[in-house]
This record gives sequence, C-alpha cells and structure tokens, in this order.
Amino acid sequence: MEQQHPWSRYVAIGDSFTEGIGDPEPQSPGGHRGWADRVAEVLAEQADDFAYANLAIRGRLLQQISDEQVDAALALKPDLITVSAGGNDIIRPGTDPDDVSQRFETMVERLRSDGATVVMFNGPDIGMTPVLGRVRGKVAIYNENLRAIAQRHDCVVADMWALRELADPRMWAPDRLHFSPAGHTTIAAMVLDALAVEHGLEPFRPDPLPPRAWREARAEDIGWAREYLVPWVLRRIRHQSSGDNITPKRPGF
Repeated sequence: MEQQHPWSRYVAIGDSFTEGIGDPEPQSPGGHRGWADRVAEVLAEQADDFAYANLAIRGRLLQQISDEQVDAALALKPDLITVSAGGNDIIRPGTDPDDVSQRFETMVERLRSDGATVVMFNGPDIGMTPVLGRVRGKVAIYNENLRAIAQRHDCVVADMWALRELADPRMWAPDRLHFSPAGHTTIAAMVLDALAVEHGLEPFRPDPLPPRAWREARAEDIGWAREYLVPWVLRRIRHQSSGDNITPKRPGF
C-alpha cells in the first residue's frame, strides 16, 4: 500500500474524551471506541505499517496527564501525538484558565521535543448546556491561550469551538458531559480534516428535532440531574475520580 500520510506511530493522551467515553463498543479495548480509535483506523488504512496507542484515562486533570502520560507516550517514539487536556480543570470552580494554559504549554514543549506532530484540542462551545454553560467564558479564554501555544510550538489545532454541529443534543451522550457515537464520529472527521487526511467518515446530517413540551423537557432535566449530575458532584466532594483504578485501554503498540 502506498503511504498517503507521513505518520506511522500515533499516540493519544488525555482524559475521558480521548478514551472514548460516550461511545460504547464491547469489541474495543476498554469497551469504548471514540474519535481517537476512529482516526487511527483511517490512518491505518493508508499506511503499510501503522501503530496506535491510547493512554487516556477518564477523569484525569491536566497535571495528572502531564505526570502520568507524557513520558510513557514519548517512550513509544511516536511521530503523531494528539493531546486534549485541561477540560476537567476548567469546569471546576476557582480554576484559572491562564494557570492551566501555562501548565499545558510546559507539557506541549515536552511532547514536541522529539519532533512529533502534535494535535491540540480546544474546548467546544458549551453555552447551550445546562450546567457547563456557566463556564463558557473560561473555556473561551482557555481556547485563545491554546491557539497562541499552538502557534508558538507549531502544533495543529483541532478546533472544537468551530464545530457547530456539536450544538445538536444528539452529539452528546445521555450524561451530557461526553459525546455520543455520532459526536465522536464528527470529531474524528474534523481531526482528519485538520491533518489533511482523506477519509470517508459520513458527515452528520440530522433530521430536525421534534418540538417538546416544557413538562417533558423539565422531567428529562430532573432525571438527568438525579442520574448523572448528583453522582458527579458527590465524587468532587469526596475527592474521587471516575478514573480511579482505571488503566489505559491501549498502553502500547
């Protein structure tokens, strides 16, 4: 097979977003597929000898990703690295997007040290979501800082903020914190586009959503809060993480 892109060793690092939470697939390692697996599948189709590792673990904060995943990633000698980090920091009360950005830049300097192509993700526009919408301004500041970091270190930006399709509720999993299979597929296509890699991933062309009565929407919001929001808040109070005792789903090539 003729190589159609320059990469042969891809490592993904990050948190639940990169692990693929929201996109269940029993046949995939760890039981989740996600956008990174989809990107790797397309890249593998266009290379004779392609390797892929995914070190991401749900719930990880930026410093944990930097401390636990960067050295492990570099040890695999990748020529392509994707990194999404800081989202779990930004949504926490009292965090400073400038401080998170400075630590992100330190991590990027290490990731770029061996010359690998680094793809950085900014945050999506979450203004339409009931809880995360409150930190929309922090996300916007963080995104602008990330753009400057990408420019300084010659990184590729996977622009989640510009992906307006993510405003559709069908892009999100039932927990409203992670992306659905359709969302992960849409994001994978965006990443491949950012890398100028041809692909056949189908664009999201949804039918219009039917109107909902106020009472129905209210009942859904209450059910969501009981099933997903309250456990999330309780984990924060107890200093627990959804990633406790979880190991990377693809730790090596």
